[in-house]
Amino acid sequence: MADQVWMEEMRQVLDEAFRDRDRVAVRDVYSCASERIRLTADMLAHLNELPEGDYTRQEMTGEINRVIRDRGEQDTLGLLESPARIEAVEDTAEAERAVWDDTPLEALNPTPGPPQEGSPDFREAAPPAPERGDK
Repeated sequence: MADQVWMEEMRQVLDEAFRDRDRVAVRDVYSCASERIRLTADMLAHLNELPEGDYTRQEMTGEINRVIRDRGEQDTLGLLESPARIEAVEDTAEAERAVWDDTPLEALNPTPGPPQEGSPDFREAAPPAPERGDK
């Protein structure tokens, strides 16, 4: 039970630390973590073992997991999940190949499904009406 509390608290700490930022220093994460009453000094010691510096959330999660593995606690504590990385179509290997093959990027986008119920119908705009020459 205490292990599950630790993991949930660490997830919340990371959520709080990375709320408005892409990169966060270890000391900022430690500061957020030290304010939590459910995290013991031993649990906070995991953060002390991280190398100083700024990390993305994925990097921070990976480093915390590395410390857990180095301590041999992965079976008792478990590991933090790394959030799935969202990648723009333009940044994928398929897009790179499409550039070389002169394939339009639109071809990489998934085919749209049927319209959802209640969504408005979109139509092409009609060409402008010819102006009348009233003289």
